[in-house]
Amino acid sequence: MREEQPYWNTNVARHAGILRAVPPECGAALDVGCGDGLLAAKLARRCGRVVGVDSSAGMVARARALHAEPTFLEGDFLTVDLPAEGFDFVCSVTAVHHMDFTAALTRMRELLCPGGVLVVVGLAREETAADWARRVAAAPLVRTVKVLRRAGGPTGMPEAAPGMGYRQVREAAEQVLPGVRYRWHLLRRYSLTWRKP
Repeated sequence: MREEQPYWNTNVARHAGILRAVPPECGAALDVGCGDGLLAAKLARRCGRVVGVDSSAGMVARARALHAEPTFLEGDFLTVDLPAEGFDFVCSVTAVHHMDFTAALTRMRELLCPGGVLVVVGLAREETAADWARRVAAAPLVRTVKVLRRAGGPTGMPEAAPGMGYRQVREAAEQVLPGVRYRWHLLRRYSLTWRKP
């Protein structure tokens, strides 16, 4: 059995909150932008079936090598073959800014079963004075936490600068997911949590 959490970083820091949102007796879960499969492997302990999707061939190969239980698919999340309303839980960690935001949220919504839960943890850019003030105020604590936790992660993870600001994210999410709960997090992340009617 491989180590459950071989590294820590600001994405892994959000895993506990994501796992708390998994509905009881979750039959099927989807991890969008699954990377090396760390979160998908954790979901597999709580859900009957787990699928991870990533556009990076290298990440999917690593996920398959590390974790036997979840199913990992390589491809563009917006077009990969997945069952409509086929998942009780859909999540994504710092991947949605690599895609068209509205299209990605719309697809996640469509893949959820009625009553299913969606959790997106994302990265946005600072645009307003308040955004920058928050970032500057949090910077010493963020640096300290990263040093104390020995922040790191797998090499080869695709990177992209976020194109949307926090306000844009919130407004766009509210259009696609009426009633969505938006939260800003200290380690330069936001989260969206939504239950499908």
